[in-house]
Formats: sequence, structure tokens, C-alpha cells
Amino acid sequence: MAMSHASFKPREHASIVPPLQSLRKLVRAVPQLTISPAILMVILTAWWAASHLFKAPSYIVPPPEQVWRAIVNGLVRLPWDAGGYWYHAAITVWEALLGFVIGSVTGAVLGFALVHWPILEKSAYPYVVGFQSLPKVALAPLMVVWFGFGLEGKVFITAVITFFPVLVNTMAGYRSVEPERIELARSCNASQWQLICKIIIPSCLPFLFAGLGVASVLSILGAVVGEFVGASAGLGMLLMQYNQAMEISPMFAVILLLAVIGFLMNYAVTLVERRYCFWAQRSNATARP
Repeated sequence: MAMSHASFKPREHASIVPPLQSLRKLVRAVPQLTISPAILMVILTAWWAASHLFKAPSYIVPPPEQVWRAIVNGLVRLPWDAGGYWYHAAITVWEALLGFVIGSVTGAVLGFALVHWPILEKSAYPYVVGFQSLPKVALAPLMVVWFGFGLEGKVFITAVITFFPVLVNTMAGYRSVEPERIELARSCNASQWQLICKIIIPSCLPFLFAGLGVASVLSILGAVVGEFVGASAGLGMLLMQYNQAMEISPMFAVILLLAVIGFLMNYAVTLVERRYCFWAQRSNATARP
């Protein structure tokens, strides 16, 4: 009788192991569909507990249902309705996109030029670093003086914020090119243009997209900072209005909307990276244990 009981336990244990292994493989394969929703549920539960169980004041932590109601009330309005979120979100996204494109292109071109011509890097890079070290919030009022309350000031401050990450990553990508590859190409009579197009630029792409991923999120920050200083529309302007009126739930709604917009812009950069830099991702996946 003891032997039959002992022989039964390993079978029961063996029947439990395969589902656990399958679950582990599923979590590792698609963490964005398993772990990410679990983290979201934990955050929402903690939020609900803070507002309902621990009785946090609504002017500090508004209940999740109030924030959800504010989001719905802002999104059900038509896109051309200035009282809804769609209208102001479109303006903020447009400012962020223009600044992101201008700042990223300028940063990539200048970063490539600084490394390609060392004398230019030694003479100009200290000024670039010094300009980047200036607090952008302090520059925002100056943008109003130069460009007024229109689109140009927000685009300029966004371009300034997104410029440096792309610049630094482009320079790092250029320096990562193996000298042996360049010497081999030159031994095969490759021209300077062929070296740039076939070796240098492909080697810079993973670093460039890393900088673009950071800049895509910072572009939303730049647009909102510009709207804080002076704007007649935009999500940053809404935040200032809600802050002055002490409407906390709509403030949380706009902050969450900005987080979603930043995520979508970063995800768009990721999709472009998968399209034009797929070889780097394959090599990383192969090297991953």
C-alpha cells in the first residue's frame, strides 16, 4: 500500500509541471500580453485602495472612476470642438512632431559631421554641450519673446529638447564602426560615398533609433513646456487651466492622455526600426539566451 501511494505522487507532480512550463514560456514569449496587464492591474488596485480604503483626499488622489469619467467626457466631443481633448491633443501632437523631425534631423546630420571631421568636433562640440546644459524651462519665456504665442516657439523648444539625444547616439554609432571593415572596403577600391552608404550609416542605425526613441518621448515634453509658457490651445494649456481651477480629475486625465501619446510616438519609432533596422534586432535575439 505504501508503494502504491509513493508511486502516485510523482505522477501527480509530473502532471502539474507541464502547465507551469507552458505558462513560463508564454510569459517569456509575450510579456506585453501577460506581465504588462498584471502591472496595470496592480497600479489600478493600489490607486483604488488609496482613494477608497485609505480615504486619500480627492484633491490629492482622485478616484479612478472620476478620472475615467473626465477622460470619457473629453474624448466624446468632436475633434473640432475646442472643449474636447481631441482638438487640443492634435495641436500638441503636431507641435511635437514638427519639433521632433527638425531636432532629430539636425542632431543626426550634425552628429555625423562632428565625427566625420574631427577638427569640427574639437571646435564646436563644447558649444553644443554648453547649449544643451541650459535649462529648457528657462529658455521657454525667451521663445515667447522671439516667436510670440504661435506655433514656432513650441516647435523650437521641442527641437532643442530632441536634438541632443539624437546627436549623441549618432556620434556613438559612427564611432562604433570597426576600422577593419573600412580598411577592407578601401582595399576593394570602395569610394567615400560607398563607405558612408554601405558601412557607416548601417552601423549607425541601431544607435540612431535608440536616440530617436528617447527623442520621441521628449518631444511631448517640449511641446507641453512651450504651452506652459503661453498658448491658446494644447494639452499643456489645459493642464495650466485645470491647475488654476484645482480640477484634479481632469488634470489626471490629461496627464494619462499625454502618457498614451508619448507611448504611441515611441511605438511608431519602434515600428520604423523593425522595418529598416531588422538585422540588428535579429542579431540581438540570436545573442539573447
